[in-house]
Amino acid sequence: MASSHAMEKQISPEKLHSFREKAAASYCPATCEEQSFLLSKQSETTVNPSADTTAGKSKETAEKEASECSEKMMSRSSESEKENGEAELAEKRKDDSYRVVFVRDFVPSGLACLMKEPSEPEIVKNFLLKTLLLQGREKRIDNFTLGEGVMPTSFKVLYDSHRGKDTLLADFGGSAIGRVAPVDSGFWWIILLRSYTKCTRDHSLLELPEVQRGIKLILNLCLSDGFDTFPTLLCADGCSMTDRRMGIYGYPIEIQALFFFALRCASQMLKPEHGGKELIERIDKRITALSFHIQSYYWLDFTQLNNIYRYRTEEYSHTAVNKFNVIPESIPDWVFDFMPLRGGYFIGNVSPARMDFRWFLVGNCIAILSSLATPAQAAAIMDLVEERWEDLIGEMPLKISFPELEGHQWRIVTGCDPKNTRWSYHNGGSWPVLLWLLTAACIKTGRPQIAKRAIEQAEQRLSKDGWPEYYDGKTGRYVGKQARKYQTWSIAGYLVAKMMIENPSNLLMISLEEDKKMAKPRLTRSASWTS
Repeated sequence: MASSHAMEKQISPEKLHSFREKAAASYCPATCEEQSFLLSKQSETTVNPSADTTAGKSKETAEKEASECSEKMMSRSSESEKENGEAELAEKRKDDSYRVVFVRDFVPSGLACLMKEPSEPEIVKNFLLKTLLLQGREKRIDNFTLGEGVMPTSFKVLYDSHRGKDTLLADFGGSAIGRVAPVDSGFWWIILLRSYTKCTRDHSLLELPEVQRGIKLILNLCLSDGFDTFPTLLCADGCSMTDRRMGIYGYPIEIQALFFFALRCASQMLKPEHGGKELIERIDKRITALSFHIQSYYWLDFTQLNNIYRYRTEEYSHTAVNKFNVIPESIPDWVFDFMPLRGGYFIGNVSPARMDFRWFLVGNCIAILSSLATPAQAAAIMDLVEERWEDLIGEMPLKISFPELEGHQWRIVTGCDPKNTRWSYHNGGSWPVLLWLLTAACIKTGRPQIAKRAIEQAEQRLSKDGWPEYYDGKTGRYVGKQARKYQTWSIAGYLVAKMMIENPSNLLMISLEEDKKMAKPRLTRSASWTS
């Protein structure tokens, strides 16, 4: 496989071995001192063969001294740990979330397993079944029990010494930064299940009663009756890839696009037996309502921006055009300069009296892959990427969001989050893993040259920089301040992008064609325009 060959050249076995040694050393405080101490003791206890054996140390004495040496080493290590304990413990805790398997993070790795030649579908199948098993566990945070259909945010592998085997410990949000349950995990699970079935053409996994039940539990959470007046899902901040406070509470585009994608996948995979038929009917109704809502109210291009700019407010009527009573003065100044004459995108959030005009890459790419975006809208999103290359791609692909929050707005929205400072992490940071999503969207819209340009740009530095998690800066020039290196999903995202460019038919695993039955929004001239 060409992409694997390229990967081998970029990450040599020597480099990986060196990295593993460094990683192992990083968990051992005062390693060099201890090694020097051990060597000095070994030289002291070495018996000179030419000396009188009666004067030499006996075997028992040598072993005793070696044991004392070991105890002293442990003591020195303990003292060193004690001296630096708090700082080291804080550092280890900081890395705790990087020692677990996140459901969303596994998706590009799973796709890489399915796309490579020969494919390794058993890895994906095992992941799907293990996470399904975790879904069935009781989910309690303090005294509250979460919904039965919630999928884990992540899980870690622990060795059970009593049972003599590995066990899985799942997190459903209780250990997350903001103690928020993941809304996206269940959607990604359904999407990956569909990718596995599409790749292997093996329906036996999909048809298992446990798998069918798992799909139903996820969707029942989302389709239950409530006080909603919109078909979108109401979410808390931090419930998706942007898993820290970033002002995405409400109806974020990433969740709505994933919700739509999962609904369409489930509609194809659910069997009509045992209540499946009724659920499929509910799904189809929600798909129609959701697509109309997103295409009508989340879409922003030059014309729509001008319309919103001229909106009248306080339209107390079912015929109101400014349905969310958005105040034109709330439009941020940057969006007027950012919006080109050619291009458009789905904005970040729409709720009463609020529009979040930020660009979020994941939501827009998923909208294209799921056909939530119409063909004209999908083409316009690609136009925007080309027109605003420096802003959205920069020196290292790709901006997770644009623009950044800073100053007073950053303090209010993020709560002074030290990790989400301007142009860093989720606050306008650049994430190489997102290459696979952009590449898939480019291929689907017939614009592979955009993806090729982004991949070539990333290849100049990714391997040399050690496959970081994210980059900082307005153009993504600098390796992120707290970015971990040799990130599995950074490598997997790149591999999947390369494999799709080399074999565009791989796109079929992660893309849905437009549903001709879905109602299209009628964009009419606003009755609330000023004359």
